[in-house]
Amino acid sequence: MRSTPVLNDREAPQFQGAAGPSVGFARRAGAFVLHEFLEMLPPTIFFFVGFNLIVLTTNLILADYSVALGSFMLVTGAALVVGKSVLVANAMALLRRYDRAPLIQPILFKTVVYWAIVFVARLLEHFIRFWLVEHNPVGFLPHMISTFSWHRFAAIQIWILVLFLIYVTATEFNHLFGDGELGRILFTHRSSELQLNRRQRIRELVRLSKLADTHTLAEFRDPASAAHNQLVDIVQRLATSPSVRASAE
Repeated sequence: MRSTPVLNDREAPQFQGAAGPSVGFARRAGAFVLHEFLEMLPPTIFFFVGFNLIVLTTNLILADYSVALGSFMLVTGAALVVGKSVLVANAMALLRRYDRAPLIQPILFKTVVYWAIVFVARLLEHFIRFWLVEHNPVGFLPHMISTFSWHRFAAIQIWILVLFLIYVTATEFNHLFGDGELGRILFTHRSSELQLNRRQRIRELVRLSKLADTHTLAEFRDPASAAHNQLVDIVQRLATSPSVRASAE
């Protein structure tokens, strides 16, 4: 999904003088382009790898029949189309409609929206290609009906739907854990630390959730209340590393 806009607190201060507005605009434009590029990069890389795997496995299956499907450049172009489609979809407020619903709803909803936008983008791509060759857009529909490979088009759309389901699921879990946390869990943390932290943190967070449901804010603010003491205990457990707690015990 779409991250927050370019952070305003990191923008360069405006300078007085003739060159001030132009320099400030150039920096804002550069920051905007960089932000959009970085947002488009993850889905493009994901679908580039996914499409290449599909083409590779399909060519291996069809190798006995001396048939080849697709090429590196076609796959790269398709991945760029998908990446740009994701960028366009993330700009739509409609995409955040189910952000507060159970996780399965935004996953399925965003998957369908992404898939539909890519579907339209692929049709527009074929239309533009036909227009550049024939110079007559009126004949596009008869051409699609008579010569277009709908079976291949549908097969690719099915794979795009499956890949989007995987991509959106991973993205939603990344947002749930905190941006970048999923990558740190998968690629940074050591497994021994992860298993210890994961079990303890989940238990403490469940305790914290139940505590918040059963007590009021006034009880938490009262240092003499049991709710306040339990809250402090949970926060201390979450803030202290397992190794420090083990050595202290």
